[in-house]
Amino acid sequence: MASNREIATRKQPQTRKRRWLSRMIAIGFGLSLLVAFEGMCRFCHWGRPELHDDPFVGFRAIRPLFVRSEDGAQYEIPKGRQTHFRPQSFAAQKADNEYRVFCLGGSTVQGNPYAVETSFTTWLELSLQAADPSRRWRVVNCGGISYSTYRLTPILEEVLHYEPDLVVICEGHNEFLESRSFAHIESRGELFNASLAAVSRLHTYSLMHGAYARWRGWPTNAAPAGRPILPVEVEALLDYRGGLEEYRRDEAWRANVIRQFRFNVRRMVQLARGAGVEVMLVNPPCNTGDMPPFKAEHSPDLTSEELARWEALLESAREHFRGEKRSLRAAIANLEEACQIDPLHAGGWYTLAECYRSVGRMDAAREAYFKAKELDVCPLRILQPMNQAILDVARETRTPLVDAQRLFEEQSLHGIIGSDQLVDHVHPGFQGHQQIADALAEKLIELGVFHPAPDWQAKKQIAFQKQLDSLDDYYYLEGERRLKNLRLWARGRAKRIRPTPLTSDQEPAAASAKLRGL
Repeated sequence: MASNREIATRKQPQTRKRRWLSRMIAIGFGLSLLVAFEGMCRFCHWGRPELHDDPFVGFRAIRPLFVRSEDGAQYEIPKGRQTHFRPQSFAAQKADNEYRVFCLGGSTVQGNPYAVETSFTTWLELSLQAADPSRRWRVVNCGGISYSTYRLTPILEEVLHYEPDLVVICEGHNEFLESRSFAHIESRGELFNASLAAVSRLHTYSLMHGAYARWRGWPTNAAPAGRPILPVEVEALLDYRGGLEEYRRDEAWRANVIRQFRFNVRRMVQLARGAGVEVMLVNPPCNTGDMPPFKAEHSPDLTSEELARWEALLESAREHFRGEKRSLRAAIANLEEACQIDPLHAGGWYTLAECYRSVGRMDAAREAYFKAKELDVCPLRILQPMNQAILDVARETRTPLVDAQRLFEEQSLHGIIGSDQLVDHVHPGFQGHQQIADALAEKLIELGVFHPAPDWQAKKQIAFQKQLDSLDDYYYLEGERRLKNLRLWARGRAKRIRPTPLTSDQEPAAASAKLRGL
């Protein structure tokens, strides 16, 4: 017979298994309760995460974009905000058959370097009117010069009170314009930030966080410690003399800007959806083929010998460009070696791309142009991780998307977007804006918003031509003047000297002076 010790030895593994099984059942039961409570919070709209204050930045004050007109019949953009926005208005009382669209973004939405009259918002409204004249269509342009996603979020919160049927968000080029610190984010550590980002999407977390803050007597919208507080209006680095010199290669700062952009795109989608409003995202295009980097810097790890070799290779390539025995193939060999020595210099990649293009190596040219854009130390064009953030948010939230970047690539020679479609680094020409409007209209048809009449396209083209004919010479001259100023601005040629910090009551007047004549 087995001894008591042997019997006890046999029972120990079984006992341990039972204990682990009991623990797993307890954990699973607890998690199921949390999942059930999270589902109930979502169903009842408790603790909505998107309503919490922006953890990255705050503002000294937030002014409304629209105010009532003197007669109270409509909302309009006041003159105090027309330093960054163009005049826009809409009826205070929405008509029964009205379909109201608000388009949010930066100067691309506004139609720069021209104006709203040739922006995709105007072409979209004309297209919708031609498609279904029985309804009243109103597309409101909320494009602000140099406005980024963190400045657009308060505007979105405002326009959601104006009975929109659709909100269109087209943004991504302006995220690096303003100087701001992320010290309060970096000090928490990457693991903590990743964990916080994950749980902060939960309604349960938001509900419990708000309850805890009220129990401790904290304001529910208390700003995180160290969060930068920005001026009322945009203070772009390039608005002032020496602004370009303030841009330095800083991978940590760049990563935080991209993180903030992704957060804001998702938050805006959630805000609109939470208000029961359909939202549509636009992935904006940028010029890679005909736009050199705005600023290039060498790798900080480059030795003096490597730098000397890099410069010698560039000079040798230049000799092959302009010498009597011109040889682009020899120049390419020099430049390929230079890019191996310093793979972070945007100018080297752009010059190599130009050579590839000249000899017909278009795939290699497209890749080198892309690298030059991504390595630009002054990123005035949307970066690929930000394009991907838009695509990811659209997919994960099932948000309708117009991929203007891909649209323009498909219509460009060899997929390289250049000056034939964009008038500068990011702004489409008239035809490009019409193409974006057409893509938005097609998306609305897919969503079942309207069913166009058979003669829609013919009527649309007539309306488009009539709109162009209505623009006088002054409109085009002003556009050309703005384009010239914009190119100087992007190259760091601003002449204004940065003033001492202003008080909040001084900022509106300063903002008005800043953009006067732009």
